[in-house]
Amino acid sequence: MTHRIGYLVGSLSQDSINRVLAKALIRLAPDSLELTEIPIRDLPLYNRDDEMDPVPAVTEFKAAIEGSDGLLFVSPEYNRSIPAPLKNAIDWGSRPWGQNSFARKPTGIIGASVGAIGTAVMQSSMRSVLSFLDAPQLNAPEAYITFKPEVYGDDGEVADEGTEKFLRHYMDEYAAFVDRVLSVTLPGHMGDSDPDTMH
Repeated sequence: MTHRIGYLVGSLSQDSINRVLAKALIRLAPDSLELTEIPIRDLPLYNRDDEMDPVPAVTEFKAAIEGSDGLLFVSPEYNRSIPAPLKNAIDWGSRPWGQNSFARKPTGIIGASVGAIGTAVMQSSMRSVLSFLDAPQLNAPEAYITFKPEVYGDDGEVADEGTEKFLRHYMDEYAAFVDRVLSVTLPGHMGDSDPDTMH
């Protein structure tokens, strides 16, 4: 079975190193995952006043989240936290109250940085947010990537054998995690809104 995975790049820059990393992850992902980017560039700043009559970019974003079997966040770290465009997208996707598009979606978080800690603090912040949104997370392996430009090709090639092996392992583990989460979130399990569907 092939699972549709939406991936979100936390940087708006077209030459973002995390976009380069995303290409490598797509290339190394197992055949069971079909990855498609969910863009966040055109989302307006979140405003509660606009929740009930959102612009098309918001409704399209929420539909893309809801139409995905799982979500992969590939993001830099800004000022020891989540980049503003990504947090803005998460806020839109979680609203209005009772229409949280992220609920029960198996998620993975990975990020690249030129620094040695490789987005570790951003990922910690993301885990807190995703926990509140009831989005199950792949907790291991953790993936904090120190980016070296000479390692990555334009089409997702990874020149360093150790890096390629690690990234492939990460995607294999994420694929297995998606299978596990989806198998226990099928209709009829605890947490469904209709109590008549519970076993």
